[in-house]
Amino acid sequence: MVLSRTVHSESDVSLHSTFASRYVRTSLPRFKMPEESIPKEAAYQIINDELMLDGNPRLNLASFVTTWMEPECDKLMMAAINKNYVDMDEYPVTTELQNRCVNMIAHLFNAPLGDEETAVGVGTVGSSEAIMLAGLAFKRKWQNKMRALGKPCDKPNIVTGANVQVCWEKFARYFEVELKEVKLSEGYYVMDPDKAVEMVDENTICVAAILGSTLNGEFEDVKRLNDLLVKKNAETGWDTPIHVDAASGGFIAPFIYPELEWDFRLPLVKSINVSGHKYGLVYAGVGWVIWRNKEDLPDELIFHINYLGADQPTFTLNFSKGSNQIIAQYYQLIRLGFEGYKNIMENCQENAMVLKEGLEKTGRFNIVSKDHGVPLVAFSLKDHSEHNEFEISDMLRRFGWIVPAYTMPPDAQHITVLRVVIREDFSRTLAERLVTDILKVLHELDTLPAKVTAKIEIHEEKGLVVKQTELEVQRKITDFWRKFVADKKKTNGVC
Repeated sequence: MVLSRTVHSESDVSLHSTFASRYVRTSLPRFKMPEESIPKEAAYQIINDELMLDGNPRLNLASFVTTWMEPECDKLMMAAINKNYVDMDEYPVTTELQNRCVNMIAHLFNAPLGDEETAVGVGTVGSSEAIMLAGLAFKRKWQNKMRALGKPCDKPNIVTGANVQVCWEKFARYFEVELKEVKLSEGYYVMDPDKAVEMVDENTICVAAILGSTLNGEFEDVKRLNDLLVKKNAETGWDTPIHVDAASGGFIAPFIYPELEWDFRLPLVKSINVSGHKYGLVYAGVGWVIWRNKEDLPDELIFHINYLGADQPTFTLNFSKGSNQIIAQYYQLIRLGFEGYKNIMENCQENAMVLKEGLEKTGRFNIVSKDHGVPLVAFSLKDHSEHNEFEISDMLRRFGWIVPAYTMPPDAQHITVLRVVIREDFSRTLAERLVTDILKVLHELDTLPAKVTAKIEIHEEKGLVVKQTELEVQRKITDFWRKFVADKKKTNGVC
């Protein structure tokens, strides 16, 4: 959910449609409900015309979210679009499909389940809700332990890297948990396990590791984190656990890095979240959170309701939600199987290598992403003396590409990168085409004056700015463009 913000002017208080005038001649108020009904054809045409200005989801290389599914799955989703998932007594088969998904994913993550044992987990609205639920479980377990020891329990904290997604900051702020972030450094853009464990104290409810950083796709070293925490817990008598935020990498690592130990094979990993709408290959928005066993999810967090017809245990922040994403996830799991997911993830990785090699051949970029991780390519310009990544991002939109440019978190905020996420629907042909269009953009930029750098040089000539190092100039340019992008976003109607 985003907070809406509108900009009023005389020209935008009403909606006007050309083709809808076949059915309706009067304009519609933009921010108030109209007094009278209009024909369904007119309503469709007005909205359809406005949506033409949206970007093409298939060319939105900023997003990890699935933008294509098979027609058969589309049909299943449309058939279930009017089912409220929470009404488990009325839709018992949908509930059963969710339970099957939870158990399949738990086995995929090597949960220690017996032959007849049922996995503990729930479907969520994306990984954001999943992280909220996992965080609440850690907080409540820690509080119960501290109360039993007769110690204060009013200052919990979580240790993460500065590269975590904003949903972790939301959890910390909404549920009053201190977020202790391990700062990044140039060339190392994920959480350092050694530094993370140093920050752990008696009030740490968990350490959150990221399997697939959104910044550069890199997997954090969960195995080393586990080993260091085991040692520290033994020395201190604490029992600090680990949560793995596998939103991006949870549906990748089991298929192309099966020997990598990051999941429930590690004893301190107590819960894992994963986004079904990312590499789980389902449209937005569905996520999953799985707990190691029942003891890791406090009973007092589970509610039992019966006013819809039967006793229904529930642990969610949301209540009503659609059933179709759950059904779509089950379709993908049985349709593709392990072999199908493996083929898709390997193909994504191969296409990422095609793009990476194409960018390297230009001689203009440093590759920031790693070959081992989420199939994406993050890259930055070698030479910032004339142009920067924000200009490339802006000009690529002329070709239809949506490629984000952003600065790294502290203490690497002077580094700016472009990032291309390789999804199932991003083919080798598109990868080659993107490189071609990037070369066109570079050629065009090379013929233009370097506006930002030129301004800095003018100020230097006037004695307004002291002579700066190359790094200082790069930081100044980055700060300028960060403010430029932020100012543009202020006019977009959302925040």
